[in-house]
Amino acid sequence: MRVVVGGGTGFVGRALTQLLRSRGHQVTHVSRQGGTDRISWEELSRSGLPPCDAVVNLAGENVLNPFRRWGDAFSREVISSRVETTKTLAKAIAAAEQAPRAWVLVTGVGYYRPSPTAEYTEDSPGGDFDFFSRLVSSWEAAALIPGSPARGVVVRSGVVLGRDGGAISHMLLPFRLGLGGPLGSGLQPFPWIHIRDLSGIVCHALEKESVQGILNGVAPSSPATSNGTFAQELAAALGRPALVPVPAWVVRAVFGAERAVMLLEGQRVLPKRTLESGYHFIFPDLAGALKDIVG
Repeated sequence: MRVVVGGGTGFVGRALTQLLRSRGHQVTHVSRQGGTDRISWEELSRSGLPPCDAVVNLAGENVLNPFRRWGDAFSREVISSRVETTKTLAKAIAAAEQAPRAWVLVTGVGYYRPSPTAEYTEDSPGGDFDFFSRLVSSWEAAALIPGSPARGVVVRSGVVLGRDGGAISHMLLPFRLGLGGPLGSGLQPFPWIHIRDLSGIVCHALEKESVQGILNGVAPSSPATSNGTFAQELAAALGRPALVPVPAWVVRAVFGAERAVMLLEGQRVLPKRTLESGYHFIFPDLAGALKDIVG
């Protein structure tokens, strides 16, 4: 299968590319600059989609970049890096002489309202209560191509755990020094997924013709994981204590109130349709996932 991947050089994109190529698929990235097995976004807009069987979009500025101050300029970048790239790919798919068979977009569980008790499946409502939920709604709406023969799949991902990037890369140093701990109360749900499973779900969606619609990209044990549990499990995997909680006011000071919600609140999300579609998780439980990443 020939697969075009927007954002293919990022953290998830590298893992997905490796998996697809190991399964015999050809991968072309869409990124800021062209090159070998790569075209630029400008080239895509100008010349259209190269011949392909499937398209994936993973593009998006890192929302939780601690080095970027949250404000109008950065929030506009966060929106355009997701919504505009999705629109560009959707437009190219619609205009293609030979439409690809599958079109997969990876968004986020920020679509669902944070709650300590509510559990969400792919059919649960959301998408209209704060900046991030409305962002996911706009992002997913940008992917819609009326009348297209391309099979559409949206994977709503939790916090992606893996080596060499993502959430854990920022946490390893304090945890290795014995200075890690829960954020705020630590009671908030922590929806997570191992990077190999997120890549696996996207690959599954591309290869299995019957998969369509929304899939939640979270581990099956994720609804039972709190931020405090995650901190304890990560510390245990590193052989360190997790005794230093980070007060909520510190999180708000570093990330700004709007972004801090993503860390201080969370959602219990179930991968109901993902499991029903026949996907088998490689890392269904947190201890196994963390052992693989930091062991």
